[in-house]
Parts: sequence; structure tokens; C-alpha cells
Amino acid sequence: MTTPPQASTPADRMSTSAADYSPMLIALDIDGTLTASGRDIPEVTVRAVADTIDAGHHIVLATGRSLVGVDPIVRRLGLRDGWVVASNGAVTARITRRHSLLLEDVRTFDPAAAIRRAWAAMPGAMVAVEVVGYGWRVSHRFAPGLLNGRQRIVRERDLWGQPTTRAVVQAEGVTELLEDIRSTGVTATPAGTDWIDITAVGLSKASGLELVRSALGIVPEATVAVGDGMNDIELLTWAARGVAMGHAPERLRSIADEVTGTIDERGVVDVLRSITARDVASR
Repeated sequence: MTTPPQASTPADRMSTSAADYSPMLIALDIDGTLTASGRDIPEVTVRAVADTIDAGHHIVLATGRSLVGVDPIVRRLGLRDGWVVASNGAVTARITRRHSLLLEDVRTFDPAAAIRRAWAAMPGAMVAVEVVGYGWRVSHRFAPGLLNGRQRIVRERDLWGQPTTRAVVQAEGVTELLEDIRSTGVTATPAGTDWIDITAVGLSKASGLELVRSALGIVPEATVAVGDGMNDIELLTWAARGVAMGHAPERLRSIADEVTGTIDERGVVDVLRSITARDVASR
């Protein structure tokens, strides 16, 4: 009896189509992928990241976090070189040998029209405007853990007095305003039902990563990305191998090339180990 051929997975296809391309660019979301809210990154994940770097690959953190929120992750992972894409693609930075972050590309926009549109529909909405390297100018103080960095309460007109990399609007049901806010000429990305991230039009984690990929000289076929949120849609479709975490929303899982384990199951570790195992097998 002849055994029928098995269907190939994205990982299998990469092992044949990209095996000759080394190193690879592996883009990792942070919250919900490397760590759960309020928890430290597990040691097994730190080790898997280190092993992947030791194998010659590029780990790039790709996150909605502000740059100040990325810094402790860089230190926890022990990264002394590499790249970071922060603020949903608005900020790209290099990691230096002292774990510090050196700005390489910053994309700003005028948030005035988007904020005014949100406040016209929801006058009680809370607004925050990012200040790179510091934190946020805010209309009201946000609850601990919601924003990375310091918060400074300012008058309404001072929220949009200068260009910014990112703005946040928080209010119950605020995602109903997504299309209205987008019509002001910005990128509006939901996070749950009560949060919208606003950046310049055309930006995403993928746009930032494309800059990094080009700078590193990595071929498109040698890219991998892992994420768990709605701001990872472009990230996963950009990568040759786009992997959704097992707890990700159904929409993200439906567009991913594959689905790994949940955050509690250390799904990202399985993905990294599949890459280093491929390296061993190809020797």
C-alpha cells in the first residue's frame, strides 16, 4: 500500500524554501506572547530566545508598548544587540551593548482631529498622547499598568500642541468609533472594546519590521512572527510564517499560517524551538 503524502505545514515549507537563508528574522510580540499581564517572562522563554540568537538568528521585539515599556523586556531577555519596533510601528530603535535603546526611525502625526472626533462622540473618554522616552501627556490619570512610563496631566489644548508617535483613547464601547476616527487620516487599532491606539496613517508593526528586514538584509522568505492581539494582524500576514498564540482572538487565528500553544503553555517557546531544531537537522 502506498502511503499518501502528508500535507505540509508553514514550518515545513520554510524548512525547504528558506533553509538556505540564514539567519532568519523572528518578530515577537511582548504582551500575551512573551509574558502575561503582571508576570515576569518565564526562564524557559528567556532561554529559548537566547538559544535562537546563539543559533545566529535575529530576534526583533514588535510591540504596541512605548519604548520605555520595552526597556525592562530587553534587560530581562539579556539582549545586547538587535532591533525593537515599538508603539505599533511608530518607533524603531536599535539595542546597544548596554541594553539601552537608540532611536532609528520615529513617525509622528498631528492627533488633534482624531482626539476631537472621539471627544465629540464620547466627551468622557480618557486620552493619552505619547512622549517618546518619557511616557504620556494625559487628560486624566490612567489606572496603573495601562500605560508604560510616567503620566503628566495637562490641559486639553496641550494634548495636541505638537506631533506625537501615538495617542490612546479609552472609554467603554469606544471601538464603535473606529471608522469615524480613521476618517481623520490616521491608523486606529482596537485593543478590546474600550481602547483605541492611534498612529500615523499606514503604520503597523509590519511597516516597522519591513524597515528592519531591509536593514538586516533578510530575505522575505526567512521571516517569522508570533503574536496574540488584533494589532498583530498585519504582523502575521507580513511574515512568511505567521504564528498566532493559542489564546488569540479567532480572527487572528483564522489569518495565521499556524496556531501554537497559549501563553500558559509557552507557545512561543515551541515556535523558537522549531526553528533551532531545523538548524540542527540541516547540519
